[in-house]
Amino acid sequence: MTLPTAAHRRHVLTAPTLPATVALARRTGEQTWTAWGVAPTHLTLGQALLILTELVTNSVRHAAPASPSLDVIYAHADGVLAFGVHDRHPFLPRFTPTTDRAGRGLDLIAELVNELGGTHIARPDIDERGKTIWITLPM
Repeated sequence: MTLPTAAHRRHVLTAPTLPATVALARRTGEQTWTAWGVAPTHLTLGQALLILTELVTNSVRHAAPASPSLDVIYAHADGVLAFGVHDRHPFLPRFTPTTDRAGRGLDLIAELVNELGGTHIARPDIDERGKTIWITLPM
């Protein structure tokens, strides 16, 4: 039996909120998406890995005291590459322009995602004690 072309694929990595997790999340994304048929040289894959690295780095830097682990959700469907980074820190970041040089990482991510025709959103957990930053990118 073969999967239909519009099949949705999903993989979850749960890892400690430590600096080594940044490289692990990136490597897992590259291996997972490649196994699902995304060419390693595809421009969107490279950009997705860059964005993913920044998001996981943010969780490691800012959420570790409140969130001993984080989840990275990797997904792929017909023509869309998506991922989310979840931690249990209650701060819900906003994708808004700022003149402050520190904290511009999310703004740069938003600009890049918009240039690629994708979407970005920060969603709070139902108990508002954590959040997931979701990114979708067309292939």
